[in-house]
Amino acid sequence: MMQLSIEPGASRTAVRAAVLSEAPGPLRVEELGLDDWLAPDEVRVQVHSCGLCHSDLHMVDGEMPVALPTIPGHEISGTVEAVGERVTGVAVGDRVVACLSVFCGVCAECRAGRSSLCVRRNDLGRDGRPAPRLVRADGTPVNQAAGLGGFAERTILHQNSVVKVSDEVPTDRAGLLGCAVLTGIGSVLNGAKVRPGESVAVIGCGGVGLNVIQGARLAAASTIIAIDPNDENLRLAEQFGATHTVNPAAGDPIAAVTELTGGGADHVFDVVGRAPTVPQAVAMVRQGRTAWVLGIAPLGETVTLPAMPLVVANKGVQGLLMGANHFPRDIPILADLYLAGRIDLDTLVTGTISLDEVNDGFDRMRRGGAGRLIATV
Repeated sequence: MMQLSIEPGASRTAVRAAVLSEAPGPLRVEELGLDDWLAPDEVRVQVHSCGLCHSDLHMVDGEMPVALPTIPGHEISGTVEAVGERVTGVAVGDRVVACLSVFCGVCAECRAGRSSLCVRRNDLGRDGRPAPRLVRADGTPVNQAAGLGGFAERTILHQNSVVKVSDEVPTDRAGLLGCAVLTGIGSVLNGAKVRPGESVAVIGCGGVGLNVIQGARLAAASTIIAIDPNDENLRLAEQFGATHTVNPAAGDPIAAVTELTGGGADHVFDVVGRAPTVPQAVAMVRQGRTAWVLGIAPLGETVTLPAMPLVVANKGVQGLLMGANHFPRDIPILADLYLAGRIDLDTLVTGTISLDEVNDGFDRMRRGGAGRLIATV
């Protein structure tokens, strides 16, 4: 164990971080003060890389509420530098991956085995901490989006938001296990529980959608249909296991899925989650089955569904958060699958940028394209 000072806030280490001060608005790289004191359940992590996720983009564009100023970024790969006195799961020197599904372990959801739905996750690391983790030079506290704040050289995290992974997983790949890979593959295996021989349709083939596709391949789905308006995304989807591709610009995707599956897919995953796509997902799914909504729409967006098919065709529509994960169990398994060559992280990474280039990275995301950009810190 390593504790760096006695009093909370008494000394701080200078760190560079990309801070969002207004939304919509650009991130600005600033020098902040990171508390040298650790609470008993905290760890200090040197960040090696952090993936750019559409959830971060929603924050930057003002489509998702967040307390400002804040540091976005949650697909963190790093090394533990120091631990609090009650930390047990990781030690100094461990390679870790962070996940925004931080959990308390004692609430009703955690006790029921649904730690990704922990009702106290937004309070962990905040309640009772005598001094803020990060401050500006004038003492203004700077928040960490989702309690993580990965676009920074170093960060302090709750121990229940990190898990140890093998050093054999490259740092610019490992962080993807904490969100894109976990959400995509977890939605197939943990959430929908796709069975061998079933058919799957995936609306939206970005970072998460590609992992839904390779999750369906892992589950031995017989038909895997990728739906996306970007032909580059569809070509990449085939590499990840799609058996068929559908570009909505070329025709009705509902009709295409219905024809390819002989009446509708057993599972439809809407990774976009917007007003036009959720009704499409419900229309594409076979009677008696469920359309799964993974994509998070901007605050205030509503979805309208025809009521009769839900009852007459006995269809369901259900949200699915973060792949229904228990990440301390799931992320090491995913890391092993990568090392065994059974899942692909390498093709998923379509570019790396520096911390100073993070706004350029989000501009690239706005223009579309599959895969994940990685900010190396």
